[in-house]
Amino acid sequence: MGIAEKTVRVQVLGRSGKEFIKGGVEISQDGTVADLKKAIQRQNAKYYPERQRLTLPLEPGQKRPTVLEGGKKLKDYFSNQNPQVVFKDLGPQVAYKTLFFFEYLGPLIIYPIFYFYPQIYNFFGLPTRQVTHPVQTYALYAWCFHYAKREFETFFIHRFSHATSPLANVYRNCAYYWVFGALIAYFVNHPLYTPVSREQMYIGFAIEAVSQISNFYCHIILKNLRSPDGKGGYQIPSGFLFNYVTCANYTTEIWQWIGFNIATQSLAGYLFLGAAGYIMSVWALQKHKRLRQTFDGKEGRAKYPRRWVIMPPLL
Repeated sequence: MGIAEKTVRVQVLGRSGKEFIKGGVEISQDGTVADLKKAIQRQNAKYYPERQRLTLPLEPGQKRPTVLEGGKKLKDYFSNQNPQVVFKDLGPQVAYKTLFFFEYLGPLIIYPIFYFYPQIYNFFGLPTRQVTHPVQTYALYAWCFHYAKREFETFFIHRFSHATSPLANVYRNCAYYWVFGALIAYFVNHPLYTPVSREQMYIGFAIEAVSQISNFYCHIILKNLRSPDGKGGYQIPSGFLFNYVTCANYTTEIWQWIGFNIATQSLAGYLFLGAAGYIMSVWALQKHKRLRQTFDGKEGRAKYPRRWVIMPPLL
């Protein structure tokens, strides 16, 4: 006769403090957070694990709740006999690979339409483009290479710390990339477009090409910091530009668009550069702060080295 497995009943509360699942859920004492999420799903199939966010109830004076990590055991979080968790519905989720695939697919398709089908300008009351300048052809190559690279990295390079993203992000991100892609393609391939000097074009595309290659190498370095399942926690990036800049991948991304805009000179391109630069700077500041807090040099932990955040010597 086998020994009965010891179980514990976990009370699941909503964000209002009321019981979310009546009577709670029963789970093995040695169960993990992932097991708890599966148990919640069995009570309501709508809430699959990726849709759930479980935290501990706030303690007095605590501002942010403790988030329960999927791979950890429940007993690592609970010290009493009446464990409680707070449930938050994250809404419908989509895999990050799916999100990135669609947001990058739009620019990859939209831009060539303006180049290969100049008749599209007739819809705007403009004549068909009669002359295609070399810079417009090189811009097409650079643009398509960039977004094809992004698609390749999505499926073969990037390792995501979170498997899914809210479905709403698909619509938001696609709107951002697709609209900017259409605007830049419209102006760079415009029938009245005036190109920059040949020297400026070559300088711009040289910066763009070097930055593209550097960006790819930065992503390889970041890939090697994570295990294939995307786990492993934070590590201090090192090597290449990461020895000097916390978010070298963003630095090279920004310089890639600087080079593209030097070569093409369009207002839409500079607006995109400004928007992208701002967004990446916010992300970089958050990551820099997180790394400095994680690697504070205390209790045997490594100390995060002094580095620029994203754009030496400005930030």
